Amino acid sequence: MDKPQIILHVQKSVNYTLFDAKWIPCSAKFIALGNYARGTGALQIFEVSHGDVKMVKEAEKSKSFKCGTFGASSLQNRQFATGDFTGKLQIWDLETLDLPIYSAQGHKEIINCIDGVGGLGIGEGAPELVTGSRDGVVKVWDPRQKNDPVATMEPGEGETKRDCWTVAFGDAYSAQDRCVAAGYDNGDIKLFDLRSMSLRWETNVKNGVCCLEFDRKDIKMNKLAATTLESKFHVFDMRTQHPTKGFASLAEKAHKSTVWLARHLPQNRDVFMTLGGNGSLHLWKYSYPSARSKKDSDGVESGVAGSVDLLQNVTLSTQPVSSFDWSPDKLGLSVCTAFDQTIRVIITTKLNTL
Repeated sequence: MDKPQIILHVQKSVNYTLFDAKWIPCSAKFIALGNYARGTGALQIFEVSHGDVKMVKEAEKSKSFKCGTFGASSLQNRQFATGDFTGKLQIWDLETLDLPIYSAQGHKEIINCIDGVGGLGIGEGAPELVTGSRDGVVKVWDPRQKNDPVATMEPGEGETKRDCWTVAFGDAYSAQDRCVAAGYDNGDIKLFDLRSMSLRWETNVKNGVCCLEFDRKDIKMNKLAATTLESKFHVFDMRTQHPTKGFASLAEKAHKSTVWLARHLPQNRDVFMTLGGNGSLHLWKYSYPSARSKKDSDGVESGVAGSVDLLQNVTLSTQPVSSFDWSPDKLGLSVCTAFDQTIRVIITTKLNTL
């Protein structure tokens, strides 16, 4: 019983397909996003209290929602950015859900993924959003600037466009530094440096990349988790980049199905949860090697990957898990959604002992 336990605290069934859920910062509430069978968008706010989950607000919009983030919002305003099935990027004030306070036709096709930085006191510099779409384009937005992105990363002339499945901010440790990692359906992972506006690194992990996440956005790049189809995930050590070999990494088999997501614990960056297409949750701890870099025969530094240990695993659903979000405020509290149209609030114990 010394190990962490993953406990289902409460669950709630809904009448739409769930794609994303996020905790509202500094509250016991979370937002769930999805789409109704009639093709409209569902946005609902729930509150966790006394062992139950109650819906406190809802809005139905004309277009289905795919993803959302608070990452570019201030803690005072707590404005929620969403990406929808028609490629629209919108920002909502949760007090008045009638109309978005910001709206831009971000992409030609569905926005698969969104991330934010510079808000919530996380990451130096301006608040920014990044979106990735089926149209193969990754765009960076400043919510204070209407309509036009501040950066666009798209395939060059004659290159085939790949479906972008995941985007993540990182390296935002100073007001100038910032990067975006993007993962694609063909296994490509690309790291864009927003300071020099250049492609800093790319690799291919041979399977579609479902999720990328840095263990922390607001420090010098430390680790990047990448989950893929064919039941595999990778962890890259991002501290040392070799000129030809790139970053050192480890690969691990998990879930016996697609690994949909990896989510690092906000209170401990070396602990993370992976979520599977078979409805399972796996809790991992990363251990660093004794030396994180070594010199090769030419005297050039290259990184050394660590190892991961499976702390606990549990199967909660028969359907794939579509989203998972750790509470930033309460250690071990999380919300997760699956394609069985159920929202689950989960408590993971003993995380403070790891």
